[in-house]
Parts: sequence; structure tokens; C-alpha cells
Amino acid sequence: MWFVITNGPLKILKPNKAIDVTEGAPQMVQKQRSDWTSEDKKKENLNNVSKDILYKSLDKNTFSKIKICPTAKEIWEKLIQICEENEQTKENNLYVTMKNFENLKMKARETLSEFDERFSSVVNELAALGKENLAIEKWHSKR
Repeated sequence: MWFVITNGPLKILKPNKAIDVTEGAPQMVQKQRSDWTSEDKKKENLNNVSKDILYKSLDKNTFSKIKICPTAKEIWEKLIQICEENEQTKENNLYVTMKNFENLKMKARETLSEFDERFSSVVNELAALGKENLAIEKWHSKR
């Protein structure tokens, strides 16, 4: 499956019997869909399975950025592009996330479970930025 993500969908090929091969490997041509075996069908479906796994691992915001990509490989390349941010973007994300953390208060009519979900989300964002210890220190200093 990783091969499909990094190299693109598998091509279902067969030896070209129209060309006589005297040395080396035979030349390969695309196999007709009507000639596919059940193994060929599984190989063809790997791109869809890979896309599904990638989709399920993304939040709504990121999903909206990659949903138009037709192959798992293109999704992966787009994710790399999205995640490889420059230093200025990382600093901005950290600043915004820290402000969200500092302003985190339980809302009126919010359940403890809902607040915990929001709290965990912000802490997870900080952890992704490598700053979860900073959040813990700030949280303890607030108390």
C-alpha cells in the first residue's frame, strides 16, 4: 500500500505476445479490464483503499484541501506541501495556538466533556508544534 501512496496507482500489465522476445524480459502492455483476475482487481483497488485511509486520518480543514486529488500519491504530495511550513508560519501558528490556550475558559452551558474536548484539541495542537510542556507550565501557573 505504501508503494501506491509514494509511486501512484499500480498498472495492471501483461506480457506483449505480439513482439517476439529473444533476450531479457518481455515487453509489457496494459491488460484489458475484461481479462483481470481477482488479484488484478485487488491491486487496482489499492489506490482507493490508500485514499480512504488518508482521508480518515485528516481533520475537516485538511480534508477540504486535498479532497480533489484523484490519487493517493497526489494526496500525499499535497499533505507534504501543506505540512512543510516555513519558520514564519510555524511561529504564527504557535502564537495563535498559545493565545487560544491562554484564553481557554469554560463557556456558559458548556459541559465538562465539551470543555475537555476543546482543551484537548488546543493541547494537541501545541503538542504537534512541539510545545506541550509550555502549555502544562502555563496551565499550572494559572491555577
